[in-house]
Amino acid sequence: MSIEANRIPGSPDGQDQTLLSGAYRAVWRWHFYAGLLVLPILCLMALTGGLYLFKDGIDAAIYRPLAHVEARAGTASPDRWVTVTEAATGGIVSSVIVPAQPDQAARLTVDFEDGSRRTAFVDPHDARLIGVTPFGGVMETIKGLHSLSVVGKWANYLVEVVAGWAVILVATGVFLWWPRKREAGVMTIRATDLKRRPFWRDLHAITGLYAGGVIAFLAITGMPWSAFWGDQYMAYLKDHGLGRPTAPPAASPFAHATHKTMPVGVGWTMEGMVMPMHEGSHPHAMPARLSTVIAAADANHLVRPYTVSIPSDPGLAWTAARAARQVEDTRSLYIDGATGAVKADIRYDQFGVGAKAFEWGIAVHQGTQYGRLNQFVMLGGCIAIWLLSISAVMMWWKRRPPNLAMGRLGAPVAPTGPRARAAVLGIVLPLAALYPLTGLSLVIAVVFDLALKRLRRRRHAA
Repeated sequence: MSIEANRIPGSPDGQDQTLLSGAYRAVWRWHFYAGLLVLPILCLMALTGGLYLFKDGIDAAIYRPLAHVEARAGTASPDRWVTVTEAATGGIVSSVIVPAQPDQAARLTVDFEDGSRRTAFVDPHDARLIGVTPFGGVMETIKGLHSLSVVGKWANYLVEVVAGWAVILVATGVFLWWPRKREAGVMTIRATDLKRRPFWRDLHAITGLYAGGVIAFLAITGMPWSAFWGDQYMAYLKDHGLGRPTAPPAASPFAHATHKTMPVGVGWTMEGMVMPMHEGSHPHAMPARLSTVIAAADANHLVRPYTVSIPSDPGLAWTAARAARQVEDTRSLYIDGATGAVKADIRYDQFGVGAKAFEWGIAVHQGTQYGRLNQFVMLGGCIAIWLLSISAVMMWWKRRPPNLAMGRLGAPVAPTGPRARAAVLGIVLPLAALYPLTGLSLVIAVVFDLALKRLRRRRHAA
């Protein structure tokens, strides 16, 4: 490897790796591989996450012709909203977003036999069907790209791996940034020439310094969405009494929902929880109605807009969940659809400490908990990920090997010795233990690294 390839970010130009500590080179090597593994996906998640922070504004701009109605007194029966929509689409309405203002349309989720879904916009005043769009519209597509669910369920595990490696990138980056009696490029960008590597090195280091905490926060609070770690975390909270509350004494116990009966809008803590009705007795003779549930929710001062989930199983309670932006406003009502009796009124202060932290992290992650400031701080983290990625590519390009032959990626030379191994293990192993899928990917990365070494030995031997 050339001398240029051996220069280290933050060191004086021309300083050879042999003069650097083994610990530094070992951490730098894993910082390099962490970036190689996750930066493309991390950039996609930053782009889609940054857009999703402005979900309400984007949604309002795109769907204004469908979502805006003439404000006037009086509304049609909510049951007519459902009847008209089902007759026009041939599907089954599974949930309704009850609007907060008289100039807003009601949004109904329509399920079809082939498993697809659509969103129907209905004028609440006369039950007129305004139009139908793909389920969730543009923002649902962005959400699917952010979680990689558009690729397949397996890709959700990849999100967890990427998030874990993002935390490793931040931790190793802090280690590499640490001044070590160095003043240049520690807190400011020392060069302005975009053609020179010091500019990109300083931009990378300073961006990581100021935004690293936000990036780590986004990665950690994104973990609850993951298929493996998120499920394990929620199971731990439940088993140790740190999660969702138990049902009130007068109500039936909560039960796990099937895919078709899962209520929406109730938050992550109560997600998948349904309440069976009429346990030990016969169902009511009167039918369950959307109008009955909405009247009960309004009578109990549930703030609009809220989402009413219509269970496909008549033996389950309906849910009405407030669309809260701050976690303190979280509230879900479980309502008898026939009588309007409220069987459970679940609020944020009833959650266990673990579930509270869980919900708070999600609200901050989505930029809703603390208003505009929260929104723009999270956006800054998303922009920083792109700056870090671009500057990382530029640094690599300027110190790449003379030819990109097999086994010569330009990674820092692997050091030897217990101190080097201890530096890496001290940073990486705790994170790998906390996030097992990240740990598994670490093993794969080590095998990949060993394979590259063998290829190089064979080429040199030849």
